[in-house]
Amino acid sequence: MGLFSRFSRDMGIDLGTANTLIYVAGRGTVLFEPSVVALDERTGKALAFGEAARQMLGRTPGSVVTIRPLRDGVIANFDVTEMMLKHFIQRVHNGQYLVSPLIVIGIPSGVTSIERRAVMEAAIRAGAREVRLVDEPVAAAIGAGLPVSEPTGTMIVDIGGGTSEVAVLALKGTVLSESVRVAGDELTESIGTYLKKVHNLVIGERTAEGIKMQLGTAYPQRDEAAGKMEVRGLHLLSGLPRTVVVRAAEIRESMHEPLCAIVEAVKRTLERTPPELAADIADRGIVLAGGGALLRGLDDLISDETGVAVHVAENPLGCVALGIGRVLEDFQRLERVLGGSIKRLSDR
Repeated sequence: MGLFSRFSRDMGIDLGTANTLIYVAGRGTVLFEPSVVALDERTGKALAFGEAARQMLGRTPGSVVTIRPLRDGVIANFDVTEMMLKHFIQRVHNGQYLVSPLIVIGIPSGVTSIERRAVMEAAIRAGAREVRLVDEPVAAAIGAGLPVSEPTGTMIVDIGGGTSEVAVLALKGTVLSESVRVAGDELTESIGTYLKKVHNLVIGERTAEGIKMQLGTAYPQRDEAAGKMEVRGLHLLSGLPRTVVVRAAEIRESMHEPLCAIVEAVKRTLERTPPELAADIADRGIVLAGGGALLRGLDDLISDETGVAVHVAENPLGCVALGIGRVLEDFQRLERVLGGSIKRLSDR
């Protein structure tokens, strides 16, 4: 790519349900923002993007809405996604670039061809000259430093906001994979549902996310007995604000169903893995990536259920973006991992 790449500032985008990360060739990861947009409904104009928009969740007046344009790893609102991508791309390049960039985007492996096309069209309309796609588990494995080019089996479990991706990789390719639309969002929602049913307390998405980060565990922890926090919300019966105390054990219980769905996806993938590759995985272990990998005890839970050692990647949140970046910077050697492509009409 050479000189052309330096002028065009080719980039990789981890377009996630919860967060968007952008990696620019030669510069590294330059943007990490929530995938949220605040809009004025009367004018259709965007008021804020990323963290600034996330701070508005549940706190906006009637004419302003906060939108998460991606759901379950795919585009739920095409126009808002395009608007968000355009803003982030221009921000990364300080509003200008000499040549429209090549953009490589990580997407869930289980999405349909129509959903893949929607992602590529949104990026083209946001300013890309060409868009290439890469499956998120492949990018996560490369970003985690796994030997995907070797003739040995590796297993990656990438748990994002909208999807959990389980894949067995070898020789720069995916041997088999499974994608379930159960991940961080479902874990957060299950906490809100539990508090509503058990404590008659209605809480917002941001509060539920905070509980998950502070108290959430997937497997019993030594210090769990002391783990508790005060949660403030709206009491269903009285209609008034109320505070309740919740403990780590009950939060873990509230997340039982989505956690089981993730574990079952891992077990099903292992059961389908060819014997030689299964032996490699038993020797090397399973690697967790994505924001969900930060849930305490998830590695212990999967290890206990499968009998295979489980390791958390060094930078689980940044694995996909780092992997896409390595593909950009070693394009000739790793181009084979990329999927379909689309070019701007003027370049076709």
